[in-house]
Amino acid sequence: MPVPLPTSNTAPARGESNGRLAPLRLVVGLGNPGPQYADTRHNAGFWLVDELAYQQSGQFRPDAKFHGDTCRIVLADRDIWLLKPMTFMNRSGQAVAALARFHRIAPPEILVVHDELDLPLGTVRLKRAGGPGGHNGLRDIIAQLGGNDFARLRLGIGHPGDSRDVLGYVLHRTPQAERTLIEDAIADSLRELPRIAAGDWAKAMQTLHSRRLEPSSPASAASSANRASD
Repeated sequence: MPVPLPTSNTAPARGESNGRLAPLRLVVGLGNPGPQYADTRHNAGFWLVDELAYQQSGQFRPDAKFHGDTCRIVLADRDIWLLKPMTFMNRSGQAVAALARFHRIAPPEILVVHDELDLPLGTVRLKRAGGPGGHNGLRDIIAQLGGNDFARLRLGIGHPGDSRDVLGYVLHRTPQAERTLIEDAIADSLRELPRIAAGDWAKAMQTLHSRRLEPSSPASAASSANRASD
């Protein structure tokens, strides 16, 4: 049974009208380690935290205690940990739980950034809590934290159209045209991240969810708009 994590005292109850939630203390980017996976769609979470660290003059370093690469930055006048689990996707929770428990970071103070098949290519959605939605990295994080009350930033990668093709799709090198759309989504997300870090969830959500996208690729077209609901 997972060891209980600390409870945040700063987050208002879900649904409060002021749109403010717990400020962030940990941003996790999901992906798989190794050069053979670096350019795959499944590593979109790694792409975002790498760019965030670069923009904030941070540097990731291996940390065996936390089963991943870590970096510490200051954003919105707050110290924030960045984490890239090096456990492979299916065991991401091992790294997240280790760092969160050591630094006494409550789940509402965690943002997990991940690729999302069920969103059109280039779409961004913020989400508070919920199930794994078929994502094995989220499933393991929920299991290791003992709950699902952490935030997610979902980067749409589109769907191949046939569930039998999903594994090859997410682990295949991302075509440049598609990567450009994902990188645009990352850039827009990073512009809103200071608001998210400070707990101004509603404003960031409004901005990101109303982004205008370029025409979608065949892969993203296979993921219909009603699958992007949140």
